[in-house]
Parts: sequence; structure tokens; C-alpha cells
Amino acid sequence: MAGTVQNFSKVACRRTAAECSTQKALKPAVLPRQLRASKNASAAKMSSRQAMSVLCTATAEAHSVGDFKTALFDTDAADMAGEIEYVLKGGRDRFPKLKEAFKGIKTIGVIGWGSQGPAQAQNLRDSVKEVGLDITVKIGLRANSASVKEAEECGFTAENGTLGEVFEVIPEADLLLLLISDGAQAKLYPRILAAMKPGATLGLSHGFLLGVMKNENADFRPDIDVIAVCPKGMGPSVRRLYEQGKTVNGAGINASFAVHQDYTGRATDIALGWSLALGSPFTFATTLEMEYRSDIYGERGILLGGVHGIVESLFRRYTAQGMSEEDAFKNTVESITGPITKVISTKGIKAVYEGLDEAGKKEFMTAYSACYMPTKDIHYECYEDVQSGAELLSVTNAVARFDQFPMKNIEGTRMWAVGKKVRAERVESEIPIHPFTAGVYCAMMMSQIDTLREKGHSYSEVCNESVIEAVDSLNPYMHARGVAFMVDNCSHTARLGARKWAPRFDYILDQRAYCAVDDGLEIDSELESQFLNNPVHQALEVCASMRPSVDISISAEGDDGAGGARDY
Repeated sequence: MAGTVQNFSKVACRRTAAECSTQKALKPAVLPRQLRASKNASAAKMSSRQAMSVLCTATAEAHSVGDFKTALFDTDAADMAGEIEYVLKGGRDRFPKLKEAFKGIKTIGVIGWGSQGPAQAQNLRDSVKEVGLDITVKIGLRANSASVKEAEECGFTAENGTLGEVFEVIPEADLLLLLISDGAQAKLYPRILAAMKPGATLGLSHGFLLGVMKNENADFRPDIDVIAVCPKGMGPSVRRLYEQGKTVNGAGINASFAVHQDYTGRATDIALGWSLALGSPFTFATTLEMEYRSDIYGERGILLGGVHGIVESLFRRYTAQGMSEEDAFKNTVESITGPITKVISTKGIKAVYEGLDEAGKKEFMTAYSACYMPTKDIHYECYEDVQSGAELLSVTNAVARFDQFPMKNIEGTRMWAVGKKVRAERVESEIPIHPFTAGVYCAMMMSQIDTLREKGHSYSEVCNESVIEAVDSLNPYMHARGVAFMVDNCSHTARLGARKWAPRFDYILDQRAYCAVDDGLEIDSELESQFLNNPVHQALEVCASMRPSVDISISAEGDDGAGGARDY
């Protein structure tokens, strides 16, 4: 049964979303912490290979995913490496269901115009119009916001009743999508919640606000629904793929959804309708807390910060070994964002290794053996900083310092100047898969995957937050126009995290992993076996079976509506 998807028409499920959020299976495994504790004598004597083997065996028994109730939508049961997860498949042919999902909703308020706001507002407007719904999608912005002009250029204006001031829009909205920056949410949420009308639905696209409220011992008011739909990609890619999919029954970015509070009894159907209207190819269940843990952690890892650290460290290494700057860029950035990304997107992580010759496989696995544990060390630190709330506080503190210390450009080093020349002369078919680069990249990706699994996350969440978002949303942006175009099309939280953690990964690779290789490190046969036999490969096959046929198309010139990197 592994690697299958079954349809369940109007499935009646055994547990509510609230019950699923507290089930024992979603608690982090105890064993990883024991293995890391220096006071545990038996664990301390274990080699990293033995630890890996024990962890994979122990956690495989602990994970399961709860069902979710919907009388409106047909859902599918996906066998993710032996774990049954329920998902909603998307497609424009399902848009007629929006009439029932959005029953009683007259105004969808979209507060903010950052990474997600433009995409979600336009996708929702287009989707409800397609099925003839009398729903107004209205943008809420500060009166003096620089984004007013951009919103007007997209057809949202005060004259046609689709653009207003933030606290004018909030009390009008039946469904309020709060898409302002995380720092602004942390500052304004008491006033925003107070302004909502009773019975309205608060929609989040990130669980960050819950983490802030937990830090402050605050709760959502009880007379509203609180839901989340969280696209697993930057906002511009959500819009770009939606537009590309209009002729092929839909394309887009997968999303997770969560029902944190169901006051009306309709929260699940509203959330699923919202995700469907955004163009999500498939939607899976999570909780607000598990979402923000995996999301904030993931973007600091392989999605943004980690991959930036990899390419900076390898560019220096390859040029120090005598490679030309142009070839070093081709064998680092271009190799990852071009053929490695394409192979992972269409065939999976293991296929990168399997496509190499014997010498390439040896070089790949040498790099993998050297990089897996050092990167996992940083992954664990990052995850636990997010889980404890420390990383969230770091974000809100940094945002409060913007007037004094604004974010600056992150591609001012020599390699990115070289990259402009390389991209201008690129011949796509000539970009190589460098085995060492591939081994480093896949080691960091797999150590991120294993960290999430050991912390209790479902395969859908793991695959999307560690793999699919990287190869189908983010890497294509770096491939088109460089690292800043990728990182700075994202949220403030993501951009700050990438800047903070990229140097950590860069340092650990340079100081521990590459030094070990230079000292003659041998391939770790147990790590090799764990990589080749990891159940995530089966889960990725299932995810790939639900993938649209459309690849995101981003031009190098910036005339495709794919977004633009911000300077601050």
C-alpha cells in the first residue's frame, strides 16, 4: 500500500481538528533528546550511525496523522510511507464547491500587501469571479502605505470599493486574512482582534501569531473562527503558478491548513475553500503550532538560509582549489538551482545520487557523510529556538530595530557579481551536477527532514517544508536572478532568519565538514544506508503523484509578474 492515494467521498472522520492537535502522536519523540544528552552514558557511547538507526526505528512507530471532518469536500487518503494522511486535491473543476464553502461570506478582507497579500487577493478575486459569487475581496492598508499604488495597479481601488484603510476593512470582513508582517501582527493583534465582528473568521497564513500570543499568555477571543491556510511557497510563486494553471485545470503551491478555533462550526470548510481558491494542488492538515515550528525552522534551513550558506562556502572552497570563478558558480549555485532542483522536483532526492557514475557516487557520499551530522547539529538548535519562542522574539526585536538597523542587500560579495555574468551566458543543458555539491545539498536536506520527523511532524509537512517548497517555489527564483531575488521575495521573518542562520551553516560546513573531508574522512556506510532507505523517498513519490504538470516559469528580465526583491 505504500505510495498510494485513495478517494473518500465526503469522508466522515473519527476525530475533530482540535482533538487531532492534541493527539499523542504529534508529540516530539523522547529519544532524540536522550541521545543528545551528554549525561546519558549509554547514549554518549553510541556512534552517530547507531543513533541514526535507533532514531529512525523509534520514531517510525510514533507518527500518525489525524483525520479532519468535512461534509462538503471529497478528500483523499494518501499512504505516506505507511502513514495514512488525509488531503484535499485541488483543481479548477472543483471551484463550484466555493459557493457552499463561502456561504454567508460577502466580504473577504485582505490586510497587508507583502509577500502573500498580492497573490492571495488576486487569486481569490479571480476564483470567486469564475464561479459567479457575489463576494468582494477588499484590501486593507495604512492610508500612507507605499503599497497603495501597487494595489491600485492590480485593480483594487477605493473607487470600486475594494481598497480601504486597515481598521475600516477589519470590521466589514466576514473572512479576514491577516497577511501583514509578523512583526506588525505581534504589535497590532489586540486591536485587530477587538475590531473584528462576532462570528467572523480570522485567517492566517502562518502560525507565527500563535507563538507570539503563547509567549504573552494571550488567547484569541472566543466568538470568532481562527483558521490558517499556509501556502508552501513565497507569495509571487503562488500567483505565478495560479496564472500558469488557468489552461490546465489548475496549478499552484501546496498548502497546509489548520482549524485552531471553530466557533461557527464551518471553519474547516471555509479553510478548505480558501485553499482551493488559491490554487493549491493539495492541502493537508496541521496545527497552528506545528505549522510555525516547521515553517520558521525550514526557511532558516535548506529553503533559504541553509542553501545560501552552502553555496557561499562551496564557492570559496572550489576557487581555493583552483577552479575559475565562473566554473565555481556553475558548480555551486547553478548546479543546485538547475539540474539538482529539477531532478529532485520530478524524481526525488535519491535520484540525484542514482544518476551519478560510480566515481560521482563516491564523491557524493563522501560529502554526504561529512555534512549530515554537522548540519543536523545546527538544525536541532534552530528548531528548538523556534519551539521555545526564542527565535520568534528575535524576529520581533529585529523588526523593532529596523529604523536603526534596516535589512541590507545580501548579494554584494564577489560570487554574486560573477553570477550575473554566468546567468547572462547560461546554456541550461550544459549546467553540471557536481557530485560534491549534490552531496552537501542532499545531506542538509535530509538532516532537516530527519529533524522534523524526530520532532513529530507528518510526512506531508516534512516533504513540503523541506523539499517541495525548495525545488518548486524558491530555488527557481535564485536560478532566475540570484539569492536576493529568492530571499527578499519572502516575508520579513524569512528574510531575517536567512540572514541570521546562513552564516551558521556556512561556518559549520567550512570548519567541520570540509575539514573532515580534507583529513581523509571515509564514507559512513550506516549513513549511506539510512539515506538510500529513508521512508521519505516513498512519501515524496506520493506527493509527486499529486503534482501539477506545470513548472513555474520565471524570466531573468522581471516582466512576468513573478515579484521583485526588496531592498529593506
